[in-house]
Amino acid sequence: MTTTTTTPKVYSFTLPAIDGTPMPLENFKGQVLLLVNVASKCGLTPQYTALEALYEKYKERGFVILGFPANNFGAQEPGTNDEIKKFCSLNYDVKFPLYAKVSVKGTDQTPLYQYLTNETGGQIAGEIQWNFTKFLVDRNGNVVQRFEPGVTPDSAEMMSAIEKFV
Repeated sequence: MTTTTTTPKVYSFTLPAIDGTPMPLENFKGQVLLLVNVASKCGLTPQYTALEALYEKYKERGFVILGFPANNFGAQEPGTNDEIKKFCSLNYDVKFPLYAKVSVKGTDQTPLYQYLTNETGGQIAGEIQWNFTKFLVDRNGNVVQRFEPGVTPDSAEMMSAIEKFV
């Protein structure tokens, strides 16, 4: 009897990093991931501070935050990738990986977000409603939880969820 091991779907996506180089999600295999659609001119932009603190706290335990700038809500991410990178570095000292700007909803929705919003099922799937929606992925590539924008990275709810997997 032969068993076939399939790569979890989340690892099948390759998107450009903020500097334009291809950055496959497969590079993060075996780590706990938090995928976040971010924006520089949003009322929730200060969440960058808590996201970076979360990354610093858990990165030695195999935790990575992946930021996906998106301009889908109120044109709150209008800049170029270079401008976004500079903004995040200068204002929030962001060190976690950032991808190039994507679309997280609509007809031009990037395939990764099509997967997250359509194929994950349960309480995880569903259209992205705003910036800073977060998806937690376990070390096996399973999307295990979704946090809406109002759930801050330093909230007890998020910290507890991350602690279960790191």
